[in-house]
Amino acid sequence: MESGAPLFRMEGISKRYGGVRALENAELSVRTGAIHAVLGENGAGKSTLIKIMAGVVAADEGQMTLDGQPVTFASPAAANAAGIACVFQELSLIPELSVADNIVIFNPPTRFGMIDRKAQRRLAEEALARAGAADIHPLALVKDLPLSRQQIVEIAKALARKPRILILDEATSALTSADVSKVFAVLKRLRSEGLALVYISHRMNEIAELADDCTVFRNGSKVASYAAGTRSDSEVIEMMIGREYHSVYPPKPGPLAPAAPVLETRNLSWANRLHDISFSLRAGEIVGLGGLDGQGQRDLLLALFGVLRGLRGTVLVDGRAISIGSPAQARRHGIGMALIPEDRKTEGLMLPMTVRDNLSLASLDRLTRGGIIDRPKEESAIDRMMTLLSIKAGNIDAPVGALSGGNQQKVVIAKWLMRQPRIVLLNDPTRGIDVGTKQEIYQLLRRLADEGAAILFYSTDYAELIGCCDRVLVLYDGAVKRELAGPEITERALIASALNISSADPSHREPIQ
Repeated sequence: MESGAPLFRMEGISKRYGGVRALENAELSVRTGAIHAVLGENGAGKSTLIKIMAGVVAADEGQMTLDGQPVTFASPAAANAAGIACVFQELSLIPELSVADNIVIFNPPTRFGMIDRKAQRRLAEEALARAGAADIHPLALVKDLPLSRQQIVEIAKALARKPRILILDEATSALTSADVSKVFAVLKRLRSEGLALVYISHRMNEIAELADDCTVFRNGSKVASYAAGTRSDSEVIEMMIGREYHSVYPPKPGPLAPAAPVLETRNLSWANRLHDISFSLRAGEIVGLGGLDGQGQRDLLLALFGVLRGLRGTVLVDGRAISIGSPAQARRHGIGMALIPEDRKTEGLMLPMTVRDNLSLASLDRLTRGGIIDRPKEESAIDRMMTLLSIKAGNIDAPVGALSGGNQQKVVIAKWLMRQPRIVLLNDPTRGIDVGTKQEIYQLLRRLADEGAAILFYSTDYAELIGCCDRVLVLYDGAVKRELAGPEITERALIASALNISSADPSHREPIQ
């Protein structure tokens, strides 16, 4: 291949699913020793493009070249053999197997016809070290690892194949900030070693830090390719969404009038994960949960929704002490609670079921008469939610798994909004979705609050906490270490509180009491 020529090129790529156009005359060129960011809203065609590149699906039209020679991939195995490995947002790990089993599952080392366990462990350790995760034990079961560490194992699994081209589809969306820093260091090292990397992310700060080249897709076609750093974030976002870009976050209202809390906890504790958490939440208020990932935020949401057993302390709704023993009790009329889970694929949706069935699932008790679904009532409720959240689905009787990630997340939210909840718990709801959909969700949350909902919002994105929340509770080691309100909610204060240090003086490192 001539110097400066692309290692891999896609030209005139088109793909349709029935009457839906996923890609139309799409193009992409990838260089050796460079990180190429692919940008676009959910549904822009990015996932279809990389699935074609990785041999998961075949293009209807167009040509791919590798080292200047035409190639086609009939399967992922064929793409892997050509040196292309992909880390998808949806994990491909088998939870019941060990980390080592998962990493070498497609080509385990053998000896005398049996798997060579020593060699397998050595290969797994090498792959984990290359992924910056030498601290993950190769014999640990995947199911025992948190989601962020499972994502690291997925990256190690791809690196074990020693690819020439590594594709990462929202590979950092489930990672903690510490893990993200490690992955960035790994990707930069791989670039310096001569790998070509294709990187898909909706986090503009990640693109700014990592990318050398960028390509923007919209409605299945390439809008533009450019060198990283030559376009502003606003210009990029306008290319992605096809319209003028305004402020991401809706304006916050003024201070709320004094009112009794809708939800309150007093000294809420659980196992060794939550410690004496006391806070209140009023109607019309968005209260954020901040802090480093894994400090008890998710446990707190699960505790409030009746998932955890053995809670200590008191939970009050409308000033009345209650015991929430299950999600069914949490969502009943007298409490009216809803939880938008972290992982839409495994916790929020039944992917093989239809969009219609997923939307109706949480509200069947309200949509049935004598055990039979009232179809006109169901249709009316679904139409209202489809309009409210601008859900793009060509056919509501098609599997929800066929929708883009952003529209799947909207279905999860709509499913619970159909119950008209008074208290809404959100567990990092914008993870892995595009900026346009994020903006719609931010506006929806503010509208719900304005209509009287009480919202508890956990996010790993400090900008979301600053832009969306009226107050933020910062958790550290399972306890609320600081409450920030109004102008106090700044990135500096959030980071300092998350690290359990004072933000008053940059040189001061006294722990917060």
